[in-house]
Amino acid sequence: MAMAAAVALFASACGAADETPPAADAPPVTEENGDAEPGDDRDPVTISWWHNGTGEPLLGFWQSVADDFMEANPHVTVEVQSHQNEQLRDTVLPTAMAAGTGPDLFQSWGGGELTRMHADGQLKDITEWVPAPIQSAAEDAFQIDGGIYGMPYTTLPSGFWVNMNLWEQAGLTDADFPETLDELFERWETLKEAGITPVAVGGAPGWPAAHWWYWAALRSVTPEGWTAGWQNHDFSDPGWLEASDLIQTILDQDAFNPGWQATSAQEGAASASGMVVLGQAAMQLMGTWDFGVMGGIFNEAEGLDEDAQDHAEFIRWFPFPQVPGTAGDPAAIMGGIDGFSVAADAPAEAAELLALIVSTEVQQAYAAMGNIPIDEGAADSMPAGPLDDALAAVQAATSVNLWLDTALGDGAFNGAIVAFMSGQGTAQDVVDAITDLFS
Repeated sequence: MAMAAAVALFASACGAADETPPAADAPPVTEENGDAEPGDDRDPVTISWWHNGTGEPLLGFWQSVADDFMEANPHVTVEVQSHQNEQLRDTVLPTAMAAGTGPDLFQSWGGGELTRMHADGQLKDITEWVPAPIQSAAEDAFQIDGGIYGMPYTTLPSGFWVNMNLWEQAGLTDADFPETLDELFERWETLKEAGITPVAVGGAPGWPAAHWWYWAALRSVTPEGWTAGWQNHDFSDPGWLEASDLIQTILDQDAFNPGWQATSAQEGAASASGMVVLGQAAMQLMGTWDFGVMGGIFNEAEGLDEDAQDHAEFIRWFPFPQVPGTAGDPAAIMGGIDGFSVAADAPAEAAELLALIVSTEVQQAYAAMGNIPIDEGAADSMPAGPLDDALAAVQAATSVNLWLDTALGDGAFNGAIVAFMSGQGTAQDVVDAITDLFS
């Protein structure tokens, strides 16, 4: 767009000396008569954009991106709406898309959910709008049958958020971050001996507890079996059953907060996130977005400004440890890959807005807020802080795998996982629940 503007200005300057002003009664200059600058009389276009950035600074950041796009494209009006993540994903967006009243540009998580929307004819192939150098970022999660149906803007790896105040109270330092599961168990025992609850789990919504099983499966299933599972729905690899055995070993350590099944995940001081940031539990297994969630809870509890980052002084992160002796890839990690997709009947301007969102300039600004960008060239813009360890884990990983419910496009089996973790059901019940999604 900047290049087009420069060309237009250059052409105008070169021709100015020879031009004769039109007569007062001359017809207006338009593109149809061949003398107008391109785009002067483009029909007005309104784009609706839904995202999950309900808090600052992301809420204001996405609005600033929309404002920049409108300034560069005066004929476009971008109407931005934010929605709470689970509501957007589970009800608001599916309902609107099914009714034909969905947005033009919307939050997207790739995997099976995207495949289903593609099968329903709800997505636009944006290949022609996305610059070729960055198309590779969409290959795994957003590419279907050779077409590109969305673009990611961030990776949100899962790992352990740690309250270092409690960690150090137990005589531990960051040098004690575990590299193996046995080492993690040892740290839990040290915390318990100091009277500290090692782990907060927000099991009430299901998925935070299920994430533990996902990780057990990633460590237990062969890489080939993992791919066969989420791509071909073949769960015959023995690692799928062995994942529940590994989970039972984890549960036997008695490290979770009492009543974890009824604990909320990220809503308020009594949630698992609140327990960690407010010093009631030492750690939580969660995606990197939780740093912002914990910040909001801490700021409210301490009466600080909404965008204060005081919790960065005592919150750290380390990746899920390796499990020697299992068949899974020890260097694989798991998490979310957030992006945006364009509705099938959306105007081309919606795809152009997405191309701006994933541009290096916007990615650099996004990274400067302390987020992990997809664009490797923007990673240097990240400020030093707790996410440094998460970025290093992503860069060192052999693969970054979508949450299993996202990859499969349905999390109905999470209930079977939580039931097993609560002492009800068997390992086979969990695998059957996953298999039944596709029977």
